[in-house]
Amino acid sequence: MTDAMTGPAWHLAGDWFDTCKCAIPCPCTFAQPPTEGDCEGVLVWHIREGRYGDVPLDGLNFVMLGSFTGNIWAGAATDSRAAFFIDERADDRQRTALGTIFSGQVGGWPKQFGELTTTEVLGMDAAPITVEIGDDLRAWSVEIPGRVTARAEALTGPTASEGGRVQLHNAPGAEVGPGQVATWGRATTDQADAFGFSWNRSGRSSKHFPFDWSGPD
Repeated sequence: MTDAMTGPAWHLAGDWFDTCKCAIPCPCTFAQPPTEGDCEGVLVWHIREGRYGDVPLDGLNFVMLGSFTGNIWAGAATDSRAAFFIDERADDRQRTALGTIFSGQVGGWPKQFGELTTTEVLGMDAAPITVEIGDDLRAWSVEIPGRVTARAEALTGPTASEGGRVQLHNAPGAEVGPGQVATWGRATTDQADAFGFSWNRSGRSSKHFPFDWSGPD
């Protein structure tokens, strides 16, 4: 494994969102155990601006299918499993850069988050990944044909302001790291069939976070 302190300077900034089996709002973001004791879902990163040394990463997407049992923030998670999809538009250098960053080998938040539990990696594929995120955060979605479909709408209700978003500041369990604002949503579609993960549901939790990472550190 590469020493996290000796890798090239890198930076990723963009949009992250998930859909999962937890009730709305997902208690994991509040550093609490999952609603049903275990959690599984789709996690998506859309890189608006990114660079690993001299390798540009702007516009690329990265998707994870994951599951675990217990409170990951308390260091009590078990049975953690994950599989990954890298944007098929990425060339060899870009794929290597993304794999190195997201595996935590060059520090930053991926390294910090990865140290919370030991995760079994079930596989990684290059795939066509279509991500759509409304400028007003009214909706967000990801599609990997035949393997992953996740769509969500921003949470609203009878007392919410017109066009306003239901948001959380200072989340105690922010999956993208500290300092970002969560926008809560409701999953209208949450489907996966890949690497041994299989589910098909709707009406459960979703949320959007911006993310801004850099390393090594």
